[in-house]
Amino acid sequence: MRGTILDRSRQVALQIYDILHKRILDVELVPGTVLSRASLQIEFGVSQTPVRDAVMRLQEEGIVDVYPQYATVVAKIDLRHAQQAQFLRLSLELEAINKLTNETPVETAAELAVILEKQTSFASPETHDNFDAADREFHHKLYERAGIIDLWSNVRRQSVHLDRLRRLNLPMPGKMQTVLNDHQAIVDAIRSENPGKAREALRKHLSGTLSITDLIREKFPDYVQE
Repeated sequence: MRGTILDRSRQVALQIYDILHKRILDVELVPGTVLSRASLQIEFGVSQTPVRDAVMRLQEEGIVDVYPQYATVVAKIDLRHAQQAQFLRLSLELEAINKLTNETPVETAAELAVILEKQTSFASPETHDNFDAADREFHHKLYERAGIIDLWSNVRRQSVHLDRLRRLNLPMPGKMQTVLNDHQAIVDAIRSENPGKAREALRKHLSGTLSITDLIREKFPDYVQE
């Protein structure tokens, strides 16, 4: 791959990181793929320093393995990290949804319903990228309305392995409809001012992917770390 154009008014290493990060999360770069730093320098038209800095950040997140003097390789999905990310999200979002259901149920349900309608329009294999983006927007709205938006970027950084697992799960038959049903249940519970049902719906939703880890591992044996 050659000729990816970067915005020279922005930090180059961060842009390279963002691009590679997305390719890994989208499973465009599968586990075991060798990332040639020389090839990346040619693709982005940069020196070795920004490529090195971008790779170091990916390594810190545990999504590439660096073998000095040998190779940089896309890492397998780490289930332990995915489980910890789910625990973090549950802790934060259960509190957020409880607060919103008690304090601003009408306004919150209305804003989530708009996002859900958009997500529903993307529920097909051809638009799963947009579906996934709308999914993130739905959860981002919980953080925003609960007044904890500063935590969102931290959660995103911690969720990289969980997100990779979700991307493998998303195209499976029935998964998109399950997500839509879960989101609808969350909206309905908030609108009806029932915090218990809202928490129950959210817990079910956030536990969906990890509950079928064995199936994902069976279908993608080379993607998930033993």
